[in-house]
Amino acid sequence: MTSTAIDPVPAPAPVSGTAHYFPLWGRTAFAESYGEGEPVLCVHSAGQSGAQWRTVVGGLAARGYRAVVVDLPGHGRSEMLDAGPVTDLGVYAQWCVEVIDHFGLADPYVVGCSIGGKIALDIGTRVPERLAGIVALAADARNDGQNEAGLNRALQDTVSPSRSDRTYYGTLAACGAAVPGGRAEIIARMHRREDPQVSTSDLIGWARHDLRDRLARITCPCRVVVGADDFWMDPDSAERTAAAIPGGGFTVLEGIGHYPMEELDDFAAALDGWLRPGSPPALT
Repeated sequence: MTSTAIDPVPAPAPVSGTAHYFPLWGRTAFAESYGEGEPVLCVHSAGQSGAQWRTVVGGLAARGYRAVVVDLPGHGRSEMLDAGPVTDLGVYAQWCVEVIDHFGLADPYVVGCSIGGKIALDIGTRVPERLAGIVALAADARNDGQNEAGLNRALQDTVSPSRSDRTYYGTLAACGAAVPGGRAEIIARMHRREDPQVSTSDLIGWARHDLRDRLARITCPCRVVVGADDFWMDPDSAERTAAAIPGGGFTVLEGIGHYPMEELDDFAAALDGWLRPGSPPALT
């Protein structure tokens, strides 16, 4: 079999991290931490793992953060919960709160993408007084673009070999127009590793989860960020979500799709600008 050539992609700055296996809810959970300083809990998208933050953690560490990158239950190196794949994002949100407790993270920032972005918002409705701030990427309070009944039917063919190819080509399509082909190819190859039953269950949870009545509870700084080329998201819905959060901010990224932390060359710099006033200007 011949491998497809990939155009050169700038390598991230080298950084040393620490792997953590720890018990949580009767199963083994996994997270990695990089750097020292203000803690940032990083949450991945549906079906994926903390590997999505691989090009970001070095930049965060260099800017004085401690990046704590989780694998949600059933993803990456975290064991699945006894009940099986999760279809309630509130379960993930509470699990993340207990990860914060486990690591003793004082006033952490929480940043997540897609289901991770909605999980970040959910965490903000639970413990806003304990958070320094939130950045919710590719997220809104209520996603109307996914049909739960259709996703449930999709569970029937999640073991089909073609499912891997659909993930691969779907990820290529989900990257923005400004993303170089070589970078999009690497993202797509990484994403096709997902467990389709887990990822489809995640999307069911995404379709079900409605935070509209709870957004006013988010009293910590919060920014909602969407890519202009993100076909999974309705920018108007994301903007309404930001407007319903006291002091919420909203940013659109031109030429970027559903995975800003993987698509942008220096996402850590943009994130730093959103998290800390006085940092170098973020993308607007």
